[in-house]
Amino acid sequence: MLKRAFMIAVAVGLLGTAATTAPAQQSKDIRWGTPPVGTAGHKAMVTLANILNKEMPEYRISVLPTAGAIATVKGFATNELDAFYGSDVAFHELATDSARFKGFKAQVKRQPMQSFWSNTIEVGLAVHSRNKDKIKSWADLAGKRVFTGPLPFDTRAQTERALNTLGVKFNYLQVDLATVGSQLESGAIDAMSIYTGSESAPPPWLAEASLAADWAVLNPSQNEIEALKKKGFSVVEVAPKVFNRNVHAEKVIEFPFYYGFDVGANVPEADAYKILTIVEKHATELAKLDPTFAQIAKDMKGFQRRGVESSVDLVPIHPGLAKWMREKGVWDSKWDAKVGTM
Repeated sequence: MLKRAFMIAVAVGLLGTAATTAPAQQSKDIRWGTPPVGTAGHKAMVTLANILNKEMPEYRISVLPTAGAIATVKGFATNELDAFYGSDVAFHELATDSARFKGFKAQVKRQPMQSFWSNTIEVGLAVHSRNKDKIKSWADLAGKRVFTGPLPFDTRAQTERALNTLGVKFNYLQVDLATVGSQLESGAIDAMSIYTGSESAPPPWLAEASLAADWAVLNPSQNEIEALKKKGFSVVEVAPKVFNRNVHAEKVIEFPFYYGFDVGANVPEADAYKILTIVEKHATELAKLDPTFAQIAKDMKGFQRRGVESSVDLVPIHPGLAKWMREKGVWDSKWDAKVGTM
C-alpha cells in the first residue's frame, strides 16, 4: 500500500512538473501596417502596440511602416499584412473602385473591416511666411507648385479633394518628407501640406520641416470655407499653439476625416472586442503618451459611433466592434445588416 501510494505520488509529481515546465502557448503574430516612420499614424501605432503587447500576450504585434495608409489597406486585402490603418477616405475609394483603388477589386483576397476608430486627421496648407501677403487664399494657389503630401497618403487625397472641389488647378510636386522644409525655404515649392491628429498632434516630419522654414498657415477664405461645407466637408479650427511655433495666424482652418487601426476576420470577435476594452481602459494613458488619442480619451463611445457613421456603407463592421458598441449603448439597429461575417 505504501509502495503503491509512493508510486502514485511520484507520478502526480511528475505530471505536475510536466505541466509547469510545458512551453507556453505560442503567441500569434500580427503584422500591423502603418504609414512611414515620422508620420502621426506610425507614431500612434507604436504607442498602441506597446500597450496591446503587454495586455494581450496571446498576440505579438509588429509595427510595419509602409509607403502610406493606403498601402496598409491594400496589404491587408492581399494577405501581406494582418492589420491596417484605414480611413473613411480610403474606404470610399475602395468601395467605389476609384482613384487610388481603381482596378484593385480583382486583387482583393479578403475584405477589410472597421474594428476600432482611433482619431481624426485634419488637413490644411501652409506657405512660406515671406509669401503670406501674396498668397492669401486657396484660390491663389492656382498654377503654383504645391506638395499636398506623398502620393499614397490619405492626407494628400483629402487635401486634393478639397482643392478640386474649389476648382483650384495647381502643379503637384512629389517631395521627400525629410526635405519638405528646405524645399519650401528654397522656393522649389510654393505651398505644403500640414495636418494634425485629433486636432492636437502634428506629425514628427512637420516639426522637422519647421526647423528648415518659417511657414505660415494658408487658411481658405470664408467663401471657400462655405463652398466646401456645402459639398459635405467638415471644418475645424485648430489652435496655433499645437504646432509649437508661430504660424502667423490666430487660427488654423483644417478639414478632418476619420482614421482607425483595424483588424479583420482573421482576428476573432472576442479578441477584437478585447482590443477595444483595453484601449478604453488605457485611453487616458494613450492620450498622455500621444495626443493623437485625445479624442478617444475624451469620448471613446461617441467617437466609435461617429467613425462607424463615416463608413457604414463602405466596409463591413467587425463583430467585435458591434458587440462593444451594443454594450455601450451607441449601436444603431439599422447597422445590423452591416456587420461582417467571420
